[in-house]
Amino acid sequence: MNRPSSLILGCLMLFSPFLLKGQTHDKTEVLSKDQFEFLEGLTEAVLEASRIYPKQFVSDEFGANNTGGLLIRPGGRNAYPSFWIRDYAMALETGLVSLEEQKHMLLLTAHTQANQTWITSGGSMVPVGAIADHIRIDDGLPIYFPGTYSFTAQGTDKWGSLPPYGDQFMFVHMAYMYVQANGGMSILSEEINGLNLIERLALAFHVPPSGLENQLVVASEEFRGVDFGFRDAIELTGELLYPSLLKYKAALELSALFSIMNRPVLTDKYQRIAKTIKKNIPLFFRDDSGYLKASTGLSAQPDVWGTSLAVYLGVLEGEGLAAASKVLTEAYKKGTISYRGNIRHVPTDHDFDKNKVWEKSLVAKNTYQNGAYWGTPTGWVAYAIHQSSPELAKQLATEYIDELKENDFRKGAAFGAPYECFGKEGETQNPVYLTSVACPLAVFRKILGKER
Repeated sequence: MNRPSSLILGCLMLFSPFLLKGQTHDKTEVLSKDQFEFLEGLTEAVLEASRIYPKQFVSDEFGANNTGGLLIRPGGRNAYPSFWIRDYAMALETGLVSLEEQKHMLLLTAHTQANQTWITSGGSMVPVGAIADHIRIDDGLPIYFPGTYSFTAQGTDKWGSLPPYGDQFMFVHMAYMYVQANGGMSILSEEINGLNLIERLALAFHVPPSGLENQLVVASEEFRGVDFGFRDAIELTGELLYPSLLKYKAALELSALFSIMNRPVLTDKYQRIAKTIKKNIPLFFRDDSGYLKASTGLSAQPDVWGTSLAVYLGVLEGEGLAAASKVLTEAYKKGTISYRGNIRHVPTDHDFDKNKVWEKSLVAKNTYQNGAYWGTPTGWVAYAIHQSSPELAKQLATEYIDELKENDFRKGAAFGAPYECFGKEGETQNPVYLTSVACPLAVFRKILGKER
């Protein structure tokens, strides 16, 4: 297999979004050795439970995996029986997915990229270059919109007139992680339906609508895509924080890929895009509370996930970094953002009003994406708090681990941790959920200096 030289790997590391200026840490252990090994072992078990092997039969409704290779779905048991691009891509930084597995899912995603613009039966548009929200396991058909497994019935205004924005940037991340993991750069020149992979990555990158000058991802009420799949039940408009952060990260990754291909013009182009986004995020999204807000239009609530991710990616520096770390630290101490180590999207003292968390949501208050608590962002929040208080970051991480140990799915059918999310009244949603452990594991690896 063609493997990158040490020079190529050095270039990839140089452009890595996680090695940016200003990210220093106290060496206080956020997790003990035993805690870290427990989390790593649990993540490996959840990942295995999430694998669908070739020809493996899932159910009468969803059939067998006929895509020609192994797929990783969002979780084990009966959670989401399809291949979701974002959940899989968000698990790659664990270092637990083999190159063979990565290659199949990367090329499957590329093969299902939209080759022309078309209008769905529900009146939404699939632009050329769009990446699927999820892919069926039985026939490999791409479903570009949330809320359905039907190719013919997909795409209604309930879920936006455009596909979710984040998946395009996750596609770039999949390719970047494959090459960084020594998969070889030759895959970037592999032709798929008339375009090579690097061309398809660039095409996907430019699908989400963005400002011509500020490069921030944008939506209007008339032309809207879901900003990020972990809040597809929430309607946000204006400039959008979370997909702009994903675009920033993808721009750096595309720049790195073009650099190893010795294409300096495109290397510089995507570096400039990343710098423009980094400059504009604090200008557009800084809220008086100290958080970054989720959008500049509908549902412009203080965004715990987006603020902590901006810290983790190195987008915030100086006063902005200090303010974000301080407000998250104070919110954690007050109990407004976390419960049992899991994280809410919006702080409880910044809900839109007494009846709503977000300004516009498809689900009831304090449920699912509208006020429940999630494990996926725990690592980012711990990382941001760690800038101000390593001891409090350790406390948050311990609460997170304790909940996982208490409800560890390996104890039997009555147990389900890691859950996708849960509430304070004991209600849970979707057991054995991959990103609830994979994303924190990747962050704790970094804090502890245990990157693979």
